[in-house]
Amino acid sequence: MKILVTGGAGFIGSAVVRHLVLNTSDTVINLDKLTYAGNLESLASVANHPRHTFEKVDICDAAEVARVFREHQPQAVMHLAAESHVDRSIDGPAAFIQTNIVGTYTLLEAAREYWRSLPEGERDAFRFHHISTDEVYGDLEGPEDLFLETTPYAPSSPYSASKASSDHLVRAWRRTFGLPTLVTNCSNNYGPYHFPEKLIPLVILNALEGKPLPIYGKGDQIRDWLYVEDHARALCLVLKQGQVGETYNIGGHNEKRNIEVVRAICALLEELRPEKPAGVARYEDLITFVADRPGHDLRYAIDAGKIQRELGWVPQETFETGLRKTVQWYLDNQPWCRHVQDGSYQRERLGSGD
Repeated sequence: MKILVTGGAGFIGSAVVRHLVLNTSDTVINLDKLTYAGNLESLASVANHPRHTFEKVDICDAAEVARVFREHQPQAVMHLAAESHVDRSIDGPAAFIQTNIVGTYTLLEAAREYWRSLPEGERDAFRFHHISTDEVYGDLEGPEDLFLETTPYAPSSPYSASKASSDHLVRAWRRTFGLPTLVTNCSNNYGPYHFPEKLIPLVILNALEGKPLPIYGKGDQIRDWLYVEDHARALCLVLKQGQVGETYNIGGHNEKRNIEVVRAICALLEELRPEKPAGVARYEDLITFVADRPGHDLRYAIDAGKIQRELGWVPQETFETGLRKTVQWYLDNQPWCRHVQDGSYQRERLGSGD
């Protein structure tokens, strides 16, 4: 297939692009605006591959998005482009409204016009796969509750509200215009190439520098952790074998409290990097509890039974194996980390002028 991937220089998007190029015979048109979270260094292994083309385009730019469809003639769209950091959405919601809602609308309209122009056979085969988050469901109450595909939406932050809005748009374009769409909602991802503002990479890199490891509240927030390469496999499977109009929840079957995650990272670093920064006796000594953020959901947990039953997907990594791989990757890829931390990765963008 020829697949248009939006947000393909981001964390999950780059994992999808690498998986498609390196493990399938598909061709990828990689569309990314290259905001702060877009990093071309995460695509180094596929950057010059003949089945990978990069387009620096904002999904809110209707003319440019239409050009990409016209020039590249994709057979499917995997829409991952999004603003995705809850704290940033609290500090500045406008970018989340623009990218996640207006951008998704713009992309849907371009896809609809392109899809309508296709010959009947190609029109029937076309797919628009929208990648979303479990945060649209809000907070779970009971300790045994799980998010199902039918769980009502109750977003808590500007980020999750904007993603919920984009999910509704995608389903409306399916119901009203017949656009062949699929939606997936995933749990918290982690793994290589994760931008260091997120919990796991932040803790790893702060610990290596002897900096505080900030934990919201008491660290009791529970998340279901999904290794990003498992997620990439699931997304590609849904695109090719999922039922049009359906939603699939994707989870890692790994519920952990944030404090457990941080302590597990510290234990791995004690083993893998015993030489600590000056003045640090144990990595755990760096743990620092800070004021909780507004509207912080306590527990997310995915029921991924549907995708297992219908498509045969299960994660290959446990939390323990995935976290070990992740910590080791950050230890082995310090140049990538430094370029993100000092901002130099932004000066190496293709044609960005930044």
